[in-house]
Parts: sequence; structure tokens; C-alpha cells
Amino acid sequence: MNVTVYLGASEGNDPSFGTAAYELGAWIARAGHTLVYGGSKVGLMGKLAGGALEAGGDVIGVEPQFFIDACVQYDNLTQLIVTPDMTTRKTKMIELGDAFIAFPGGTGTLEEIAEVASKLSLGHLDAPCIFYNLSGYYDDLESFFQHMIDCGLSTPERQKRIHFARSLEEIETLIGA
Repeated sequence: MNVTVYLGASEGNDPSFGTAAYELGAWIARAGHTLVYGGSKVGLMGKLAGGALEAGGDVIGVEPQFFIDACVQYDNLTQLIVTPDMTTRKTKMIELGDAFIAFPGGTGTLEEIAEVASKLSLGHLDAPCIFYNLSGYYDDLESFFQHMIDCGLSTPERQKRIHFARSLEEIETLIGA
């Protein structure tokens, strides 16, 4: 199974995020899955890929050319797919994914996972979409998803494949090992 993970190229100010990113990458590899991610060597992305690679896993990076030009790509990946822009990158990462995880990240992470959630709600994709809610990072977003339902603008049926997991163990249960 290809597990697409969206996360930041920054490390943030919570050191536990770096540790958790590394552990998520290692679990993906140990479970026999392939990691698909943004291709960067910096920040949380680098920790995630490092965990998967050090555990002997396959890692596919999908990186737009302007990040290659900035020399932020992880050089020892199983495969590096270079795209002309971010839009093509998003499309390719969705095409490759069988399950999707939003690790804590910034606006780019939110944009990418929002497209996955939208495709799920429209029935154009059938895969688990998991917000890795470390330290309550996605609490407000989880409440907002419920607010959409409460306001009649979404339904539990449309959101049935969208999950919020507080631990790697919950992710393991949702994806399967």
C-alpha cells in the first residue's frame, strides 16, 4: 500500500513532532507500505523520509522543480518524481496514494489534505484520510468538520472516510499493518 503523507518542510517548535514524524516513517516501512511524500530533506519531511529509509522502506518523493532548484530534495529516495509545479505535484501524490495522512504542518499541508477530503466527500476517491492529531494539533479542525455537519453543509456519510487519530496506534488500526 502507498501511504501519502502531507507535512511541513519546517520543524516547528515542538520537538515531539520530529520524533513522531520519524516514527511514522519507520512504521510505514516496517508495515511493508511505501511512503509517498513531498520529497524534501528538510524539516519534518526529512525526519519522515529518514525514518522510512532507515527502516529499509521504499520512499517516493514528489517534488516540484523549483524545490529541486533550491536543492532541498532528499537524494537517497527509492524514486524522486519531479513535477513542473505544485498543482501537478498534488495530483501525482493523490494518484499514487492508497491512504492519506495529514501530519502537523502549515497551509500547504492543509491545502493538500483538503483536496483529498473533498474528493472523498464527492465519492471521487475511496481511501482513508487521516489527520494525525498530535498534541491536539487538529482539534479545532475536527470541531469544524463537525460544525459543517451541524450546519447541514456536510453529512456523516460524506465524512465517513475522514478520521482524526491521536496516536500511531490509531493510524495503524485505520490503515492496517
